[in-house]
Amino acid sequence: MLVDISRVLSGIEGEVSIRGWVHHKRSSGGILFLLVRDGTGIIQCTLRKDKAEVFEEIEKLPVESVVELRGVSKKDPRAIGGYEIAIEDIKTIHKAESGFPIAKKYHGPEFLLDHRHLWLRSEKMQAVLRIRAKLLEAARQWLTAHGYTEFQSPSLTQVACEGGATLFPVDYFGKRVYLTQSWQLYAEAAIASLGKIFTVAPSFRAERSRTRRHLTEFWHLEVEEPFCDLEKIMRVQEEFITHICHTLAKDMQPELKKLGREAGDLLKMKPPFPKITYDEAIEMLKKDGVKIEWGDSITWVVEKKLALKFDVPFFITHFPKEVKAFYHKPDPKDQRVTLSADMLAPEGYGEITGGGQRIHDYDELMKRIEEEKLDVKDYQWYVDLRKYGSVPHAGFGLGIERMVMWICKLKHIRDAIPFPRLINRVYP
Repeated sequence: MLVDISRVLSGIEGEVSIRGWVHHKRSSGGILFLLVRDGTGIIQCTLRKDKAEVFEEIEKLPVESVVELRGVSKKDPRAIGGYEIAIEDIKTIHKAESGFPIAKKYHGPEFLLDHRHLWLRSEKMQAVLRIRAKLLEAARQWLTAHGYTEFQSPSLTQVACEGGATLFPVDYFGKRVYLTQSWQLYAEAAIASLGKIFTVAPSFRAERSRTRRHLTEFWHLEVEEPFCDLEKIMRVQEEFITHICHTLAKDMQPELKKLGREAGDLLKMKPPFPKITYDEAIEMLKKDGVKIEWGDSITWVVEKKLALKFDVPFFITHFPKEVKAFYHKPDPKDQRVTLSADMLAPEGYGEITGGGQRIHDYDELMKRIEEEKLDVKDYQWYVDLRKYGSVPHAGFGLGIERMVMWICKLKHIRDAIPFPRLINRVYP
């Protein structure tokens, strides 16, 4: 009976049958060593030369061919995963073409992006994508266990949520609409129906940024909660991120190690996280010689300088109104700033979440719309929410790829997603 390689690696000894792709092969001393992967794992298999006919056929078989084999599994600490299969019988299901483009040598980033459909098979990408999947699984697990309901909103919208300069226009039957930047506005409608909610969906930002931290299409995990203020939503994020980190440390140690991340790094996460205000951040940066003034955005380059000062995630709070979207509630104690908070990952990785308390008062929202010179007609339905049962509420958005980038110690965000969409790339 065929079994998954992961089951063999979990401790099965004796006769087994597996099938998968020939990941790598070499011969030594009359023994052919095959690394076979099936999507659940990679295992070393050995074929002795005394099976002459089969040996010769398999020795000539190109990598990425698909095989089915039967053999005897035994524990071997020298082998990948600690187990090895001595092949008794093997047959070819699909013979790949010779000259697989990705060889065991250095390939530049553009080459690997052009061949992304094949690079996904690399051990590095396998580890990243497994961690990404576990991260989302842990996130949904925590949110569901804490009473949040998953909710979906449209990907096509008529108005901006985060700023009109970064919208992708779409022709919608002769009418101009846009790909969504966030579910934010629709989430505020849904909390009066479902209470605490979350979504996992793509967001789109037409930012002309050629940085290591920006994608034009990224996956967004967003949370919105009624009867909630800034302090409470920060506590939610602390517990949420801690749960994800601890789950990954417990369940993904081999994948983390392959990427250079020690499980102990993630087990250090524990609420409460450090918090600094925007004012304090500006003063810290000035002391470090950064040319920045109050009211300026904290760009990703500047974020890195702050994030190198911490070894756990931390918050920057109370950003000026000018650098946050119109729906962020101004601080009653200082109307210049908002009840907002960004969480930055340590080790120089920077922002992974952004959020805060929303404006729930009708007059205050109308004032902010006027200050931002927005057309109130475009937001009429959103304004209506303040007329019928409005309550204090707050939320945040987590950039999945940015968190994966930090967890996996990646140098570029393009490696945190299977098929990255960058300012200069939509292929493949």
